[in-house]
Amino acid sequence: MAAPIIDTHSHIYLPEFDADRDEVVARAVDAGVAAILLPDIDPTTTGRLMRCVEAYPELCRPMAGLHPTSVDEGYETALAAVERNLDSGRDYVAVGEIGLDLYWGSTYRTQQMAALDAQLDMAARHGLPVVIHCRNAFDELFEVLANHGGNSSLRGVAHSFTGTLQQAEWLMEHTGFYFGVNGIVTFKKSDLPATLRHIPIGRVVAETDSPYLAPVPHRGQRNESAFVADVVKKVADIYGLDYDTAAAALTENARALFEL
Repeated sequence: MAAPIIDTHSHIYLPEFDADRDEVVARAVDAGVAAILLPDIDPTTTGRLMRCVEAYPELCRPMAGLHPTSVDEGYETALAAVERNLDSGRDYVAVGEIGLDLYWGSTYRTQQMAALDAQLDMAARHGLPVVIHCRNAFDELFEVLANHGGNSSLRGVAHSFTGTLQQAEWLMEHTGFYFGVNGIVTFKKSDLPATLRHIPIGRVVAETDSPYLAPVPHRGQRNESAFVADVVKKVADIYGLDYDTAAAALTENARALFEL
């Protein structure tokens, strides 16, 4: 039996899975997935996420957070909802998905940075790791993280990491963050394999970001948690390891970070 693996980032609670969620979960279990971690997006998705956790309590674990693309003028109301969720007594594994996304524009750059800063504080208060989304915003991310540099309790993952080697080196030098690797690592034109060769496997966790970013050979399809096995296969190849050795390392990293 193959080593168990953990999908550290999946949105299987979204409507894309409403027609066949049971089958998706069954395929994940058949693929060796031992846990699926569910990052929240904003208050409109929290109910869906928690219903998914309630439906599959042995497999799915929740996060609480406000995604940067959901940040606008009224972000403080959404942040208050995140704080209420964290105070609810539920067994959250992380504050996420949080971060910065300037890909679509910089209209809410200041608000995104403020929301990230506030959620880093929430994570520290609750003793939880953070799951950071960063797109076209590494300079801003480093600025916010630097302001929390004295906080040794801050830990987390750079989700769907596609930064440069220099950006990876900054994170390794200044934070204890892990690097979330998903289907992008299997794409033909991806620079991520070359970057990963400079990152110890002890700093890597596997994820899917379902329903997005399906790995080869499923590219173009709806992604699902079972496909994390294809990510692990590619990571094993990059590090020159057999599948079970790579899976065991990535699983141990995820268990350590999220205290699973």
